[in-house]
Amino acid sequence: MPQIPRPEQDAAFERLGLQFLADILTRSRLHRPDNVEVLSELATVLTRLGRHEEGLALDRHLVELVPDDATARYNLACSLALCRASAAALVELERAIELGYDDAEHLLTDDDLASLRSEPRFNALVARLSRPR
Repeated sequence: MPQIPRPEQDAAFERLGLQFLADILTRSRLHRPDNVEVLSELATVLTRLGRHEEGLALDRHLVELVPDDATARYNLACSLALCRASAAALVELERAIELGYDDAEHLLTDDDLASLRSEPRFNALVARLSRPR
């Protein structure tokens, strides 16, 4: 008789996989400390593990390496929002939009930005992206 997976088991396995991936990416970073792809993936994994301050540090470093990258700026905004730095998150979100980020729908559904949704500046950014061009 096959065993029916339980949600808590699924979550535990997912967390274990993320921790394994974080270890691999951390080791990879030792050999190539400024590899943008490794840093970006590691920041994402750390954030998913709830290690927001560590993810934020990596996102800040990424923006130093690729300051004109809209995705790096967007991810930094997400990390700042998760760390409750709303004003700084909104500045980075505005910069991401200036650099070409244009997915208003994603702004409204990204859980990382939930703390910004009541901010008038956030709603103004969404409205700006939602206007026909």
